[in-house]
Amino acid sequence: MSFGDPNNPYGQQQQGGQPGYGYPQQSPQGGYPAAPPMQGGYGFPGVPTEMPGGVKAARVMLYVITGLQVIGAVIFAIAAAAVNAAKNDAKLKDDVQFQQLADYSGNALWGIVVFAVLWGVLAVFLAAKFGKGTNGIRITAIVFGAITAILGIYPFVIFGLVHTVLAVLIIVFVARADGSAWFNRQQQPQY
Repeated sequence: MSFGDPNNPYGQQQQGGQPGYGYPQQSPQGGYPAAPPMQGGYGFPGVPTEMPGGVKAARVMLYVITGLQVIGAVIFAIAAAAVNAAKNDAKLKDDVQFQQLADYSGNALWGIVVFAVLWGVLAVFLAAKFGKGTNGIRITAIVFGAITAILGIYPFVIFGLVHTVLAVLIIVFVARADGSAWFNRQQQPQY
């Protein structure tokens, strides 16, 4: 290598030469350029300090699912009460087959009400834990989304379509790389 070789990092720096060779170039205002942003140890990106937008959206979708669960529970409770009222109707008291069907239908509707309330409570719990959540919360949210999507498709096709779309979006947003980084971040010890 010769003294004037532009590829020689130890060579003479020429005015207007290629930046990056020799000493750092001074800015026109004076001084040296700012340092690059800090990264985590060993060149890896730092720990996320703010919840990513996709995870925030998944949290909001969990709250929306909770609201839909409450509305569904109220509707099924009204239907169960109507079945119980019809069962107690004086004209139909003698129809044994209707009484058995009403008992079965009423109990099934009350079971759906209990399930809807418990599913809504689970959705609120998951949404509340997103802020300090761990990878276990992330996995639970993915499983919750998968079961919700399946239940939205099979028994409640028309009304479950909204649940299915929201559940698939929850799975996508939580399973992405930024969601994984958020849930796998180093947690502060709780005292």
